[in-house]
Amino acid sequence: MSFETIAITTDDRGVATLLLNRADKHNSLSAQMIDELAEAARQLAADEAVRVVVLTGAGASFCAGGDLGWMREQFTATRETRMAEARKLAMMLKALNELPKPVIGRVQGQAFGGGIGMMSVCDTVVAVEGAKFGLTEVRLGLIPATISPYVLARMGEGKARRVFMSARIFGAHEARDLDLVAKVVPAEDLDAAVEAEIKPYLGAAPAAVAASKALARSLGPDMSDAVIDDTIRRLADTWETPEAQEGISAFFDKRKPNWVA
Repeated sequence: MSFETIAITTDDRGVATLLLNRADKHNSLSAQMIDELAEAARQLAADEAVRVVVLTGAGASFCAGGDLGWMREQFTATRETRMAEARKLAMMLKALNELPKPVIGRVQGQAFGGGIGMMSVCDTVVAVEGAKFGLTEVRLGLIPATISPYVLARMGEGKARRVFMSARIFGAHEARDLDLVAKVVPAEDLDAAVEAEIKPYLGAAPAAVAASKALARSLGPDMSDAVIDDTIRRLADTWETPEAQEGISAFFDKRKPNWVA
């Protein structure tokens, strides 16, 4: 499969860079990008030459969340279509989360909504100072449902509740305090900091690394099909509420929704 919205490059050490490559759209998650990321996860998992994966974005943003065109389609879609699209996103995140290689997030810019989900499926994340983050779904009358298993696994319930339902924008240092980010560095030090995360894995046995990651995942929070199904159902229910219809209409009309004083 050839890719249009992402790119994969692998160096001679087996370090693969998975690049979100829609810089003009702030690397927002379109239906095509979701499909391509799911296929990329399959390819990287099967490639024995790949030792480490670095997930990053092109341009100024890491990932700005859902693509606006995709959102417009969901606004007028049936419940069944919305659930099917949510499942594609959920399965893509699951595939990245279970990738049998270490995944290092190289966050060079802002991340909102689904971008937080992409960060949360990484095994560790290095972010630049000045990056901004937010779970902004409730501004639209929606909920951060599909990404929630991964966000909660990363932050823990207590820390997640500080930002999960307020839509508050927060900075890189707070993201580190929330355990969403492991290191915060100046932009000029980002590549060196990522390289420092890569280096130990090149001296570790690949199969043992994969088995250790699977072990950690098996002992972590439940991310079963039942949990994923429940998040998809909750999202579909929320799409049908008057608040969501008002919030999304207001967003596209460039006005404030009726709950804003």
